[in-house]
Amino acid sequence: MGKKSKVSGYKANRAPDAKTVHNLFAGQGGADWDPLAGYQGHRDQRYVKNVRPRSEGQKRLMEAMQSHNLVFAIGPAGTGKTYLAVTAAVEAFEKGKVERIILSRPAVEAGEKIGFLPGDLQDKMAPYLRPLYDALNDRMGLKRLKQCIEIGEIEIAPIGYMRGRTLNNAFVVIDEAQNCTYGQIKMIVSRLGWNSTMVITGDPDQSDLLDGISGLKQMSEKLAKVDGIAVEGLRDTDIVRHPLVAKMLEVI
Repeated sequence: MGKKSKVSGYKANRAPDAKTVHNLFAGQGGADWDPLAGYQGHRDQRYVKNVRPRSEGQKRLMEAMQSHNLVFAIGPAGTGKTYLAVTAAVEAFEKGKVERIILSRPAVEAGEKIGFLPGDLQDKMAPYLRPLYDALNDRMGLKRLKQCIEIGEIEIAPIGYMRGRTLNNAFVVIDEAQNCTYGQIKMIVSRLGWNSTMVITGDPDQSDLLDGISGLKQMSEKLAKVDGIAVEGLRDTDIVRHPLVAKMLEVI
């Protein structure tokens, strides 16, 4: 950790009830789609795997997240940006360095129109947030993950829910930030509170926004000059997926 430098669905004029807040884990059927349903029947992981860097870029990123309060992880798909950020968040949480984990990403469709999704906000956002659930499940196990979300120790929310908040005693991961505008990223970084770490991940070359709209590259270049902020650039040599991924990204 660096130096020290609950989202709920709601209805107008009334407090959220339990069903509204925890509809994420409601029963199957209808609009109550469970983003973790695919894990049912899998062995619950009751251990913590040791995560080691598999490249120099990953090593620099892991070290930066330990020593800085704000980190930009910039690089192509497959370099482990999201997974390493979630791993650092879970490690800090389990060691008691922070009181909660906050994960967020923009709800931007990747080049296709999927129409209107059924259900409340949690149901609509769940498909976009599934990669974060995948990483959390791998690090914590399904049972522990559900418990932490239900009591608010882990919060997974859309970018819009960050406005107006001060995020103290938290490890914040903003994923797919290449789909955020400059104004959105400016709003997000200004949420950083006391005893908190924020990691912003993204690949400027894979934005689903119109040309010139994404603010990730511009913001990371500006903030790279600020003491206490780390901007770590990952490259094709840091890709840990199938070797063909790195080769394809060199030519497409």
